[in-house]
Amino acid sequence: MIILYGTLLSGHVHRVRLLLSILKLDYQFEAVSGPSSELLGMNPLGQIPILKDNGIILSDSNAIMVYLVKRYAPGSSLLPQDPVPAAHVQRWLSIATGELRQGPAAARMVCLFHKENEPANAKEQSHALFTFMNTHLGQQEFLATPHPTLADLACYAYTARAPEGGISLENYLHIQEWLKRIEALPGFVSMPWAKDVNPV
Repeated sequence: MIILYGTLLSGHVHRVRLLLSILKLDYQFEAVSGPSSELLGMNPLGQIPILKDNGIILSDSNAIMVYLVKRYAPGSSLLPQDPVPAAHVQRWLSIATGELRQGPAAARMVCLFHKENEPANAKEQSHALFTFMNTHLGQQEFLATPHPTLADLACYAYTARAPEGGISLENYLHIQEWLKRIEALPGFVSMPWAKDVNPV
């Protein structure tokens, strides 16, 4: 039995939920409200998501996604084997943990959860990233390759919910079209808007 620990409003958790759904894997979702002793026992850093799979415990959303594809869908185009497309996917996974986290995700953390110690220039970083992404997506339909990959799943949620951080997507037409392409994938599941969920 696969168990996923996290919160519904976390983009990091959503990318794993999205992949589990696309791969049609049954799993149990365990909502967590903070760094409990159980969670710290599985991940001393206290971060979510955490995945437990038949005795295997993994943390870090991108690492979890790589594990799920390699274990349950080896050879899937979601994680290319050829060096160049694989490198392109890795680049966007790095952007998901770097520019996307420091920009749109950080702005959202401040607006929704009043988190301190987030980058003061999160909105500026967001628009710099989205300007780059929008130009890139004007040249190809998906981020890393001509077809959807883990790169797209990793970058979807915090981009789609950027307006919750005061970041409008109005001027980023190619990003809007890309979001619709992700939402049209078989097995797609949405991350709820904060106004529709009681944070856990």
